[in-house]
Amino acid sequence: MQAAIAACHARALSAENTDWARMAALYRVLAHVAPSPVVELNRAVAVGMAYGPAKGLEIVDKLVTEPALTTYPQLPAVRGDLLAKLGRLTEAREAFEHAATLTRNDQERALFLTRATTLHETKS
Repeated sequence: MQAAIAACHARALSAENTDWARMAALYRVLAHVAPSPVVELNRAVAVGMAYGPAKGLEIVDKLVTEPALTTYPQLPAVRGDLLAKLGRLTEAREAFEHAATLTRNDQERALFLTRATTLHETKS
């Protein structure tokens, strides 16, 4: 399953050209075969890309209380991205700011804070 997911990414020339419906289906199978909170988060991204951010957010919101993800910066970052796509800018900004507090990677922190700032400027 992981190889099929990697191949799907590799075949796409860009994120927009990715077969997100196939990716969502592959992640659904992977979640059944090898369930994990990170697989579910990745599935949420694929579902959000294939079927809209609201559908992806439904999955992410179920993961918010998952103990294994409480310190995982990608959870609030994914949530922030989906919220931004839905126009929920204040919540998105807060999610990116939270992601920035969780990461130990300076470049990732800068990216999350830039996303938060951009959303703040967009809202003003």
